[in-house]
Amino acid sequence: VFSGNGPSGICLSYLLSGYIPYFKRDSLHPHPILQRKLEEAPDVSILDQDLEYLSEGLEGRSHSPVALLFDTLQRPDTDFGGTAESVLTWWHESDRAIPHLVLGRNAPGGAWHSIEGSMVTLSRGEWMGLPDLPFKDWLKQKRRGLRNNRATAEDIAQYYQHYVVRKGLQKNFRSGTVVTSVRKVSAESISRHAQKDLQENRDSLWTFNERSTEVFQVDGFFKTVKGDKEPFSIYAENVVLATGTYDSPTWLGVKGENLSYVHHQLSALEEAVKNNSVGIMSDPVLIVGAGLTAADAILFAHHCNIPVIHVFRRRVTDPGLIFNQLPKMMYPEYHKVHQMMKEQSAACAGPYERYVSLPEHHVLSFGKDKKCIFQDKNGYQKAYKISMALVLTGSNPNLSFLPNNGIDLAMDSGQPVNPKRNPIDVDPFSYECTQEKGLYALGPLAGDNFVRFVQGGALAVASSLLKKANKNPP
Repeated sequence: VFSGNGPSGICLSYLLSGYIPYFKRDSLHPHPILQRKLEEAPDVSILDQDLEYLSEGLEGRSHSPVALLFDTLQRPDTDFGGTAESVLTWWHESDRAIPHLVLGRNAPGGAWHSIEGSMVTLSRGEWMGLPDLPFKDWLKQKRRGLRNNRATAEDIAQYYQHYVVRKGLQKNFRSGTVVTSVRKVSAESISRHAQKDLQENRDSLWTFNERSTEVFQVDGFFKTVKGDKEPFSIYAENVVLATGTYDSPTWLGVKGENLSYVHHQLSALEEAVKNNSVGIMSDPVLIVGAGLTAADAILFAHHCNIPVIHVFRRRVTDPGLIFNQLPKMMYPEYHKVHQMMKEQSAACAGPYERYVSLPEHHVLSFGKDKKCIFQDKNGYQKAYKISMALVLTGSNPNLSFLPNNGIDLAMDSGQPVNPKRNPIDVDPFSYECTQEKGLYALGPLAGDNFVRFVQGGALAVASSLLKKANKNPP
């Protein structure tokens, strides 16, 4: 069972449906050592090779060796602007398929369906693609091109749905499902009645290995067309957590943050503009945060001529600020926001109307009268009257369905799971949780935050599950 049907879950479903990657004969990888290793066993699929050996010595923009391996096999020289073809060829070996279910709240594509459709991705369009169906090729069929090499969220959400249909994976997907609990139970404690049910109905795919003494019980509910909630319980030997991090926005934890004009998602601003509750003449909209979502909100407000006060804790020149890490040519709109942040502080008026930047400030409180109080690094306080507030300082995964919210699985088991600072502790070559055998974590939960790199985790999980199921060739 996988919990989560975003790109991680879709990619893993493809691999577990019997689609097996091999090194394409006569292809040449630009990394000579990797090329030599690939030539050593051309008839053995990548899934059946030693992933640690293959990935040794690879470098790139991810800390995961397997993520770098799968990425460079699919896009050999992409970081150098190259367009070399994948060195993989895919074979469908149906006898090696492993029965599985992918559970998700939305249609396949996960959180991509919750993002405003016209938003342009940070990553280059071709990096959003999944195995054996290049995103660019799909876009060409729609007679569309990439804007500045990047794609819209709507395109990506549609592509992921199309991928599931095109690759024949629909039978594995259950949309409209919410998982409420995942816990280990002894195999004996599952009543004979449940075992009988499993054997008789179409969920007979949950046949247990005779050796299993413990299995996972996955509980939840399925939302029907009428809006009813139908409960379900599934028993599985292995569970994959691929829920991403879009679920629960980070709160500042200050007084008044629960007032109705304080929001934690960009969609609230879009809604307010649609309803004409904010406009050119309204009090400024407060935007808190210095990441890309905050930048998207600023661009949106700027486009609609809505006044903005922008508050963030860091210095504008802080190297940790995402804007200081993005090439100007590829990201002109984010570069513009960064320029506004630098040139338009409250201290000195700049060229941009209806925007004020307050670097090295933080929010102290939100008042019922819509007055917001900030404090700067020297302890001086300022008050501004605002129309609405958007706190866009990141989001955390919602792991309330796991015992102790999954904290025991994290690298630091004293802190909540956080994709950047405290991911789930997994084996780097199988992505199995070090604290709980049979439980796997993929994507942001395991510290892989970009679509191009979540796929290596899926490769590692598939390789591990094939070994467990003994579906490896002799």
